[in-house]
Amino acid sequence: MSFRFSLVAAPLLILAYGVLRVLDGLDGSRGPGLAWTAGHLAFMAALVLFVQIFWRLRAMAGRDVLSTASAAVGTVGVVTLLGQFGVDIVVGFAAADHAAMTPLFEQVRSVPGMQPVLYDVGPYLFYLAQLALVGQLAAMRRVRAWLPVLVLAYLALPIADKDLMPLGAVFLLVAFLPFIRAARPAASLS
Repeated sequence: MSFRFSLVAAPLLILAYGVLRVLDGLDGSRGPGLAWTAGHLAFMAALVLFVQIFWRLRAMAGRDVLSTASAAVGTVGVVTLLGQFGVDIVVGFAAADHAAMTPLFEQVRSVPGMQPVLYDVGPYLFYLAQLALVGQLAAMRRVRAWLPVLVLAYLALPIADKDLMPLGAVFLLVAFLPFIRAARPAASLS
């Protein structure tokens, strides 16, 4: 899979998740159902693509200690988010309705270590790595200074209101445009 494909597909898959999430909530609750499952699968596909994105951005930053640590931390974040979204999908399939999801989520969160790993700490590593890698490339003047600002906006919008996730995904796609234009075949950056 090409780097360019990942740079375009990952934000579009996050956009799809955000739109499906909004649509799923139009009836006043989210999940279980088709929109819940499809949205989560879209985000999971984006996460898989981010592993390649992290390691290619690391190569663009010179494969130094900071970029390697950022890519590794981001990959750990991907794994924890895949776990969280996997739980969400299983709970969605196991629950008859939205109300039945809550006790199932409580069961998962009561397992020692699950709350911090899958919910409180682990997922944030994914987001911090994105900002760190793009910030490092901006500090090295390999990308323009406005790119980390766009990535920060993409990260902040869902914190302000999760229904703004589609707009954040558009910001991420715009932030990735310079990388898309500059992307070379994988062999030249390996």
